[in-house]
Amino acid sequence: MILINKEILDTFKRDYPDAASAVDAWTAEVELTTWRTPHELLQSFPSADIPGDRQAIFNIRGNRYRLWVKVAYNSGTVFVKAIGTHKEYDEWAIK
Repeated sequence: MILINKEILDTFKRDYPDAASAVDAWTAEVELTTWRTPHELLQSFPSADIPGDRQAIFNIRGNRYRLWVKVAYNSGTVFVKAIGTHKEYDEWAIK
């Protein structure tokens, strides 16, 4: 997959260095795969949530943090929308 808006991840890793290796592992796995359906995404990340409209929420560092993306399966791109703590996640307007 092509990962778009990685700057958000870089900023997050600077702010939360305890999550850096988990974010890097997630990034590496996503960039080495191709998902054509939400089912394929869930095969790679069984604990991910799929709230609809091509969105996915990933648990980072043992569910300490949440990562929100939008997936364009037809073009093979993943757009990073946000990453943060559970408190921040509770405030995201995920539709």
